[in-house]
Amino acid sequence: MGTAGAVTYRIALDPPVPRTHANELSTRVFFVSEAIRDFALVPSESPSASPSGGGSGGEAGIGAVRVTVDEGTDLDDLARKVRFVVANDVLRQRRPEPKVVWRGTADGTVRDVFDDLRGRGAVWEAGEGQIGVGEPVLSLMDRLDGRIRALVAAEFGAEEHRYPTLIPTSAMRRCGYLRSFPQLTMFVARLHGDVDTYRTFLDELAAGADPSGALRSHAGDADHCLPPTMCFHTYHRFADAPLPGGAATVTARGKSFRYEARYRRSLERLWDFTIREVVLLGPRDRVLADRRRLMERAWDLMDDLGLGGRCEVAGDPFFADAGTAERVWSQHLLELKYELRLPLDGDRDVAVASFNFHDRFFGESFGIGGADGPVHTSCAGFGLERLAYAFLCRHGADPARWPARVRKAVEG
Repeated sequence: MGTAGAVTYRIALDPPVPRTHANELSTRVFFVSEAIRDFALVPSESPSASPSGGGSGGEAGIGAVRVTVDEGTDLDDLARKVRFVVANDVLRQRRPEPKVVWRGTADGTVRDVFDDLRGRGAVWEAGEGQIGVGEPVLSLMDRLDGRIRALVAAEFGAEEHRYPTLIPTSAMRRCGYLRSFPQLTMFVARLHGDVDTYRTFLDELAAGADPSGALRSHAGDADHCLPPTMCFHTYHRFADAPLPGGAATVTARGKSFRYEARYRRSLERLWDFTIREVVLLGPRDRVLADRRRLMERAWDLMDDLGLGGRCEVAGDPFFADAGTAERVWSQHLLELKYELRLPLDGDRDVAVASFNFHDRFFGESFGIGGADGPVHTSCAGFGLERLAYAFLCRHGADPARWPARVRKAVEG
């Protein structure tokens, strides 16, 4: 069975995945293989399945994954890959009880307005994982960014910087990003710099060759990446030198890129998105205190905007590494990462910001010196598309209908 050009296949899991780990499994299946077009989690006690977006999967756990894949896929090999990810990334994880450190309140209901925005021409699909935006999303993103930018300038004296889009692959390797998140990394491809390469490439295109295949045959070095967030530019900027003054707060806005495979969805999960980043560098006590203060100011802003939501301890999506489970557990146990999550409808929410403490990891990785050794660092990233989208889901797509208090808060 299956759709045109596809087959559906059931991959049994032994042992079953506990119900508490169903979401960890759901967020990894599409990264197992690009051949997977769709999937569902099959509870071990019944043939029915929870949708591919996640779900509890039943009290007895997940007994199988039902995948729809391209015809011709090696099914035995695909099953091997799925079971590896289950064993390495999912079953080893210890799931702590969610710890919420802030919960906001808001009036009214929240409703997904993406279809409304699309009907108005305010958003449109520009490519896979790419959404173009017009009004009112565009102005709202800029105004919300302005509120955050003004906040960090007034509260922390943050220095504003503007970075290039590309970042050297060597910088991403230096900090371990390529090892931790290979599934999200987007490299910049180019042809090998040689006239014969260019001529051969043009001849192959003229003969009807697929550009991707021709590029693979003649690619140059992958010496640059698209940045997954802005903070890496800041660490790269201060690399291999003492930090002037021993402490700094830097902010930047820029485009960020993560390969989200088939998990892309509306404005809540994009391959190409915009982040307002704040990086704190300095002594440990100062960095931790400033991170807490920044979180509290962000909560105040959410209250001003009437958005509600919550802030909770979270972990990163480490993938296919031998230490994945322990690294996620350490993040939760030491409260190294918090996420600010806002509702999109009655069932879904999205992380619009994260607040991370790295101890001396980036100070050591990039050779950034402080008074008593490598500096401690923290970063906070605000996803502007997500923040604007959550705002519109709460207050509606028509600015004329926003509460007067909220309009005033947006304008600052």
